[in-house]
Amino acid sequence: MRVEAVLFDLFDTLLLLEKDEAFYIPSLRRLHEFLVKNGINVSFEDFKRVYFEVRDSLYTETEKSLEEPHFNVRVSRVLKRFGHDFDVSHPLVVGATEAFAGEFMRYVHLGDYTLDVLRRLHGKYKLGLVSNFAIPECAWKLLDKFGLKGFFDVVLVSGEINKRKPSPEIFERAINSLGVDASRTVFVGDMVGLDVKGARNVGISPILIERRPPERITDVKPDKVIRSLRELLVELEDY
Repeated sequence: MRVEAVLFDLFDTLLLLEKDEAFYIPSLRRLHEFLVKNGINVSFEDFKRVYFEVRDSLYTETEKSLEEPHFNVRVSRVLKRFGHDFDVSHPLVVGATEAFAGEFMRYVHLGDYTLDVLRRLHGKYKLGLVSNFAIPECAWKLLDKFGLKGFFDVVLVSGEINKRKPSPEIFERAINSLGVDASRTVFVGDMVGLDVKGARNVGISPILIERRPPERITDVKPDKVIRSLRELLVELEDY
């Protein structure tokens, strides 16, 4: 197999999140503070409870379709539960999402070897990014913040195209945009159920980067397992 393209997951692959979703409650609190300052009178505990109910309901609704509604949809639906009818494009909804994203970004860090590996691969392979994230604007800001955007020939964020991994569509859009065949593409990600399984299902060779204890999924295996991005440089030579 001659590799022509390398696709990457974003979070916990190129950029690292602080452990155990440490960002979630502070980010949600910042979102709530924004709403309170703009006239939404609801306690944080009530808001938090309804937010997670709405979030989980959305994922249940889209379990089969693998759609990825923008984060604004969550905010709009939560506000409706409290009697406020704002659509997804209303400035209050957009501002609340931006407040969440601004706090979230504080918990994201550049992974070891990320820049070095991307520099070495850039120009040798076509590079793409395929990320599950309901706030695509935030993903683009993070790429700018860490100087990553210029390395990629295609960037697909689930909240921007309303499809999330392991949907075949998001992987197929990536390789079609790059003009490469799945059989000449590898995908590097940290989650078996999303990254390895999703890539495998469309004929892309999956490489798992172990950032956490392995998931209990036995029906799919990666082609290779690495423990740091630096190992990817060696593994690509073996294809």
